[in-house]
Amino acid sequence: MRTPPRPVVKRTARAILLELDPEDPQGPASIVLIKRTRPGSPHPYWITPGGGVERGDRTVVEALHREVDEELGGKVVDVVPAFVDTVSHTHHHDGTLLHPHGIKVQHFFVCRLTSMDLARRHGPEVDEPNGEYEVVRLPFTREGVTSVNVVPPRLRAYLAANIEGVRALLAPDLG
Repeated sequence: MRTPPRPVVKRTARAILLELDPEDPQGPASIVLIKRTRPGSPHPYWITPGGGVERGDRTVVEALHREVDEELGGKVVDVVPAFVDTVSHTHHHDGTLLHPHGIKVQHFFVCRLTSMDLARRHGPEVDEPNGEYEVVRLPFTREGVTSVNVVPPRLRAYLAANIEGVRALLAPDLG
C-alpha cells in the first residue's frame, strides 16, 4: 500500500553563510548566524539567515537573496545547494486547518558573504520584532557549530559532520 505524498505547504530558503578570507580561502572561516531569543524564554537558539519563499519570489534562490538583504543588509555570492530538511508543518488559514499532514521543506544553501550593513536591515524581524535577533559570527569548525543550539538539529549535525565538505562547495574548481 502506497502512502500518498504529503503536501508541501511551506518552503524556506536559508543561508549557510560563510566568511572566508579572499587572500587565504583555505584559512579560518566564520559562519554568520542569528541568535534568536523569544520573549519570556531564557533559552536562545541560533538560526541561519533566511525565511519563507513568498509569492513574489520567482525562485528559491531569489528568496534567499531577498531574505539575506532583509535580515542582514547583506549580499551573497557562490550560492550552492547544500542540505534539505523536511519537517511536519500543519497549515492553517483563517483559523481553519487546511493541511494536517503538510510538510515544510527547508532549502539550505552554502554561500559566501560579500557585504553586510546591519543599518540596512528591514522587514518583519526588524520592523516588528518578536524578541531579539542578534547577528553573530562563530568559527566555522566542529567546535564552533556545536558550541551553541543551532536549529534545526539535523542542520547542526550535518554541519558538524561536514565542515570540510561544506567549505569544498565553495571551491573555485567546483564548476
